[in-house]
Amino acid sequence: MDERILIRPYVPGDVDATIEIFLRSIREVSSKDYSAAEIEAWAKVEDRGLWAERRISRPGWIAEIDEEPVGFSDLTDDGCLDMMFVHPDFQGAASQAACCAESRRKLRASDSSESIPKPAARLGHFLNAKDSV
Repeated sequence: MDERILIRPYVPGDVDATIEIFLRSIREVSSKDYSAAEIEAWAKVEDRGLWAERRISRPGWIAEIDEEPVGFSDLTDDGCLDMMFVHPDFQGAASQAACCAESRRKLRASDSSESIPKPAARLGHFLNAKDSV
């Protein structure tokens, strides 16, 4: 496998890959940091169309290795990091850092603060507030 990572803009055809990455990352990786109730509440996509609409409506990026999506990130309208998920098979790999770096470049261009989940703290990000279930 060629470990070179390509970061490219999100396109509508990425919807299913981002859903899979999102769900698997939460269920297989975040379960180390969150309770079963939190995982149950978080790990679902009830409306594929709404998911697709939300992803395409904001700046977003896909990390690819060998032309396969391995991670994604996006920003809210006000420039905050909304989502950053990496496929469980690529956790800790450069794909996570690449997604993060692209988002950081965009965040630096904004005047907003970040609010992201606990695992991202390992990459130098910090949780501002936690939702409750």
